[in-house]
Amino acid sequence: MILRRIFNPVKILGYLWFELVTAVIAAGTVYILNERAMVAALPFSIAAILGSALAIFVAFRNNSAYARWWEARTIWGGIINNSRIFARQIIANADHAVAAGKADPESVEAYKRELVYRQIAFAHALRLHLRGQQHSGEYRHLVSAEEFDALQNGHNVPNLLLQTQGGRIKEGVRTEMLGPFDNISLEPTLSGLNNFQGSCERIKNTPLLRQYDFFTRLFLLAFILLLPFCLIGDFAKMEIGPLMPFVSVLISFVFATMGKVGEVNEDPFENRITDVPLTAMCNTIERDLKEMLGETGLPPKLLPENGYLF
Repeated sequence: MILRRIFNPVKILGYLWFELVTAVIAAGTVYILNERAMVAALPFSIAAILGSALAIFVAFRNNSAYARWWEARTIWGGIINNSRIFARQIIANADHAVAAGKADPESVEAYKRELVYRQIAFAHALRLHLRGQQHSGEYRHLVSAEEFDALQNGHNVPNLLLQTQGGRIKEGVRTEMLGPFDNISLEPTLSGLNNFQGSCERIKNTPLLRQYDFFTRLFLLAFILLLPFCLIGDFAKMEIGPLMPFVSVLISFVFATMGKVGEVNEDPFENRITDVPLTAMCNTIERDLKEMLGETGLPPKLLPENGYLF
C-alpha cells in the first residue's frame, strides 16, 4: 500500500513506459511529417469523441477496481477482528475452566497457546496462499513439528488449519478445558473466518471483466495514435507547431495514468506496492494475539519502508 504523497518518477515511468514511448513516437512522427507537408490534419472533434468514450471506460474500470481493493481491505479487517474475538473466547473460556477446578493450569496454558498460535498461523498461511508464495517457514514456529509436516502436503493450508481448530475445540469441550456450550459461541467465529477466506479467494480467482480491460487498452492506444493528427492543425495555424508533441504526450500521459491506476488496483493480492498490506496486517494479528496470551517478547511492529507498507 502506498503511503507517500510524492511518487517516485522512476516507478511511474516503469508502469507507463509503453504508453509514453508510443505517445512520443506518434507525436514526433506527425510533427516531422507535417513539417514536410506529408500529413493531413484531422478535426479535433475526433479526439474529443474518442476521449469521451475512453473516459467512460476508464471511469468504470477505476471504480470497479477500487471496489475490489476496498472489499479486500474490509475482508482483512474482519479477519483481524475475528482473530481477536477467537483468542478472547478461547482464553476467557479456558481460564474459567481453571477457576472452576475442571482443568489443571498447565494443560490449559498449553491449550490456549496452541489454538491462539494456530490462529496466527492461519493469517500467515492465508496471506501466502493468496499471494501464491511458498514461504511456509513464516508460520513454522506457530504449529507443532508434526502438524507443520502434515501441512506441507496440503493444497489449501489455511482451510486445513481452520479444520484442525474445529477439531481441537471439540476436544477441549470433551476434556472440560472448555465449557459444554462454548462450541456454540466459537463455531460462528470459525465460520466467519471460513467466509472471509472464501471472499478473498473469490476476488483472487475472479478477474475484472476482461472485455473492459481489453477495450480500455485498445481505446487508449487509438487515442494516443490519433491525438497528434487532431492537434497538429490548430498548432500549425497558431505557428506553435513545435509545442504539439509536448502537449500530445502530456495529454496521453494523463489518460494513461488514469487507466493504469485501475489496472494495478484490480488485483489486491499480488504482493505489489499498490496491494492491500497483508504482511503488516498479519504482523498486527500476531502482536495482538500474543499480547492477549500475556507474552512480552512480541515481534517488532512492521512500519512503512520508503513510503510503502507491505
